[in-house]
Amino acid sequence: QVQLVESGGGLVQTGGSLRLSCAASGSIFSINDMGWYRQAPGKQRELVAIISRGDSGNYADSVKGRFTISRDNAKNTVWLQMNSLKPEDTAVYYCKAAYKPYSYGYLILEAWGQGILVTVSS
Repeated sequence: QVQLVESGGGLVQTGGSLRLSCAASGSIFSINDMGWYRQAPGKQRELVAIISRGDSGNYADSVKGRFTISRDNAKNTVWLQMNSLKPEDTAVYYCKAAYKPYSYGYLILEAWGQGILVTVSS
């Protein structure tokens, strides 16, 4: 069983910053991609940023230049540094990991965190 635990959310004013963390634990041999998604009220869940094991990050256009994703492979942890926050960034943020449970074979599974609320006040 794999668990992803997010932390760092909360309430911040427009223009402020927050740093989200997500730590994965459990039956993991290695983690491929790790990513952050968000879901605002009444909207579908969307990709915010994703980072490969080789530290290559990709971002949604709406957060480019404001958010930075990073990871520590040894700690199975991913962070999302969010700067210049806007009210439209308000959402529940979810961490996702694509991982290999075994050292052999090609099986890749996905795990999601429970979500953490980020609220940006105007």
